[in-house]
Amino acid sequence: MLCMRRKILVSLMATLVFAFAIGCDNSKPGGGAGGGGGSTHPPGPPPLRFTAIPDQNATMLKEEYDPVAAHLSEKLGIAVVYVPAKDYAASVEMFTSGDVQLAWFGGLTGVQARHRVKGARAIAQGEADPQYKSYFIAHKDTGLEKSEDFPKGIGEFTFTFGSESSTSGRLMPEHFIRKNTGKSPKELFKTAPTFSGAHDKTVELVQSGQVQVGAVNYKVYDKRVKAGKTDPDVCRIIWTTPFYADYNFTAHPDIDNTFGKGTIDRLQKELLAIEDEKLMEAFLRKDFIAAKNEDFDGIVSVAKELGFLD
Repeated sequence: MLCMRRKILVSLMATLVFAFAIGCDNSKPGGGAGGGGGSTHPPGPPPLRFTAIPDQNATMLKEEYDPVAAHLSEKLGIAVVYVPAKDYAASVEMFTSGDVQLAWFGGLTGVQARHRVKGARAIAQGEADPQYKSYFIAHKDTGLEKSEDFPKGIGEFTFTFGSESSTSGRLMPEHFIRKNTGKSPKELFKTAPTFSGAHDKTVELVQSGQVQVGAVNYKVYDKRVKAGKTDPDVCRIIWTTPFYADYNFTAHPDIDNTFGKGTIDRLQKELLAIEDEKLMEAFLRKDFIAAKNEDFDGIVSVAKELGFLD
């Protein structure tokens, strides 16, 4: 009798484990009927996945963007999750392949993504983004001072851009270097320019003196000075570029295909309606305004000129 009870108990436990495994499998995209799970109930839609160019420390960005995903989930009634990108190029690849359907891009990465994905739309930008700018910064020991004109003599010093695909840390600074000197960065600088990979890293390299001059997103520099992380007397602004268009939210056409026609318009509406200052701090913006692809025609022209569009 005891042996029989043990057999029954083992059988019941095995049945429960098997049922749990089926349930877990059906919770994944592609599970359920036709997906090998054996369930007669079709699965719900996968989450809407969004990413952002990693222009600053990746851990910090996740802490700031996860609440944004939670906010959009609540407002849209759709599961929204933030997916980190390892670098700028990866954010474009993830969008192109459909691994993410929404991205907070820079001007250049947004142009590249929309160039590759037919029907992709720029839907929102920060209030400052139509007139963005970069700082050229230098360590105090260079002796370089702030000027209204492009800084002369910077070719004598070591120089770093940010990411290779950054609008404010590479594309537009290179454009202005060429425009003002008639030379490419490689021709201008005695030592080939380097790439820090992120704006905060650029500031840290210049402040420490490891690199003497650099180009950086003005909002990241101002944020660090305000927070006491950067000494503006040591890491000096020596020139501010003319304005250009930059960051934007770009939506993949798969959003409407997956979640229903009009979802992209709803998403745009909810982004423009964000009033929570803490959520906006993640983007270093006060609020969002509407954006359209044509707003970035100037970036398209420079990207083509410098060979950044395939």
